[in-house]
Amino acid sequence: MVELDPLIRAFYAERYVEDDRLARSGHGQLEFLRTQELVRRYLPGPGATVLDVGGATGVHARWLAADGYAVTLVDPVAEHVATALEVGTFEAMVGDARKLEQADDSVDVTLLFGPLYHLVDAADRAQALAEARRVTRVGGLVVAAGISRYAGLLEYGTKGMLSEDNLSEFTVALSTGRNYDDPEGFTNAYFHHADELRAEFDAAGFGDVEVLGVEGPAAATLEHAPAADVPTLLPSAILLARLVENDPNVMSTSFHFLAFGRA
Repeated sequence: MVELDPLIRAFYAERYVEDDRLARSGHGQLEFLRTQELVRRYLPGPGATVLDVGGATGVHARWLAADGYAVTLVDPVAEHVATALEVGTFEAMVGDARKLEQADDSVDVTLLFGPLYHLVDAADRAQALAEARRVTRVGGLVVAAGISRYAGLLEYGTKGMLSEDNLSEFTVALSTGRNYDDPEGFTNAYFHHADELRAEFDAAGFGDVEVLGVEGPAAATLEHAPAADVPTLLPSAILLARLVENDPNVMSTSFHFLAFGRA
């Protein structure tokens, strides 16, 4: 049995539909396209083995399999795995990022697109990164996503939902990194600064570490844009994100980071 925080399990089972998260809003589409762009930049050629840890219902596993990679998805939520298995182009199994069933040095690429921000304790994040390093062949690629410390503040501030009454919720997350379950919002999570995510990769022993902003400064604009306007806004938003992806002065305006390292 995977030891998943009950609040996080309930969030995905009862409150949140993960399967279309990256398609139902302009921000989701921006995140998806930029994640594809960044990951493809670093991936080895088709035919390599990819372990998609925390892969949910297979949003990324689907395009990776279509690109010719041999993908195995691992997720702690059984309902996610059942949906992923219906796709039929990749393997899927229930599992825990902190204790993977895969053998040492058995995959070319390991993705952690959910675990690091749902493992709120530093020791658990370190264990997940150690496991990713263990199962990835020497010289192989490990990629992990983190949520920016500023994400909640930017989202609520640009929605007109930030007020003196709820400001403390966001200032606590900003100062500590900890986000607490909100029935009207996100669940228990840990939010990173970019240099903090880089330090966790360094401490785990990865080489050639790089941390990049995913969505860029237009994330909030796309979050609030009418669906009809999204196709017009996306090309400019993607270009902007690409131009400032490693600029330390603005990369935290992205809602997400991706960290890349070599085992």
